[in-house]
Amino acid sequence: MRTGENSLVDGKKKILFVVEAMGGGVFTYIVDLANGLADKYDMYIAYAVRPQTPSDYKDYFHKRIHLIEVKNFTRSVESSKDVKAFFEIRKIADEVKPDIIHLHSSKAGALGRWAFNGKKTPLFYTPHGYSFLMKNHSAVKRFAYRMIETVCGKRYCTTISCSEGEHQETLKLTKKATYVDNGINTEQLDSLLTSIQEENHPFTVFTLGRICYQKNPMLFNEIAKALPGIHFLWIGDGELRGELTSPNIEVTGWLDRKNALSRSASADVFLLTSLWEGLPISLLEAMYMRKPCVVNDVIGNHDVIHAGVNGYVCQNVSEFAENIKSVQDGKSAGLVDAAYEDILNKYNTVVMAEKYSAIYDEVLVRFGGGVLLLSIYLTWSIQFSCYIQSNNAVVYDRCCA
Repeated sequence: MRTGENSLVDGKKKILFVVEAMGGGVFTYIVDLANGLADKYDMYIAYAVRPQTPSDYKDYFHKRIHLIEVKNFTRSVESSKDVKAFFEIRKIADEVKPDIIHLHSSKAGALGRWAFNGKKTPLFYTPHGYSFLMKNHSAVKRFAYRMIETVCGKRYCTTISCSEGEHQETLKLTKKATYVDNGINTEQLDSLLTSIQEENHPFTVFTLGRICYQKNPMLFNEIAKALPGIHFLWIGDGELRGELTSPNIEVTGWLDRKNALSRSASADVFLLTSLWEGLPISLLEAMYMRKPCVVNDVIGNHDVIHAGVNGYVCQNVSEFAENIKSVQDGKSAGLVDAAYEDILNKYNTVVMAEKYSAIYDEVLVRFGGGVLLLSIYLTWSIQFSCYIQSNNAVVYDRCCA
């Protein structure tokens, strides 16, 4: 790990990501964002490993990115570990001396907003799905999580949500907020899809992910029961696998990335029955693969899919069944095209990185405007001096371009 260096030595500002939830969609998000910013910034990531973290996770990151494991980060609330993690991330920041600190996930957001003073170093926080919106927690726990977010929201920190819906929830906690839509790495996805050949298959409705309370396998099962002549496919596994009892449901178990995409490419409709979402990667990938998307009417889903425009948004089993039949009857071509264009224009990692870069640059100007203006002035002075010393435009171009 390279630490303690002056950011101006190589001309790059240092950004430190602090990430506890380094698994699932958050892991993909961090990989794509960090890699997308690595050319412009000196990137550091302080992280914790989760059971869902790939064993070869370091290979996903560009070699220029500095990875620093936080030994005391835990997903659950453990006071002794949390105190140790608090001081551990402060020590890491003292060594790295970042120009910007960006906290990712609830645990990092809670500890980091008190570990760091956003008035000295610009501080950002992205929740990746608020814990108080997670319906698998009791009402008491959700209330406690909301209070923690409310208190932390008073700190000098800007929250950057992953979707407009999450942003609206953030505004109830703090006005220091903005949002950048999640995005997928279309270039990487293309490279994988070109090696996959779609197989002959019956009309198939599929979803992808962990079979857990959040993903609502109970509703998925009810929809499958309402359409007994259609093949349903769940790519993944999880603790609630037993809820998928309808005989027309196939559960694959966990598959590697390529095989999961192969099964997705050979299906016809993407179904997302989640009880809540941030902004799901699986949905964005399905849109890019031109799969008609039928989703539950919740935050995260309805921020991306707009009924009758680029997909179907449903509130009950009968609506799900009706819209799946509509796709089967060939009535979704225009919606699929619109969804695909949305990915190209809005929900991709290139756009995501550009928006984050603009946010970071703006705050760096505010925090270090004097240095920046001096740099601009000196650059302009050199170019102007070069210009007045020659009346030859060609010489000017060579000297100053």
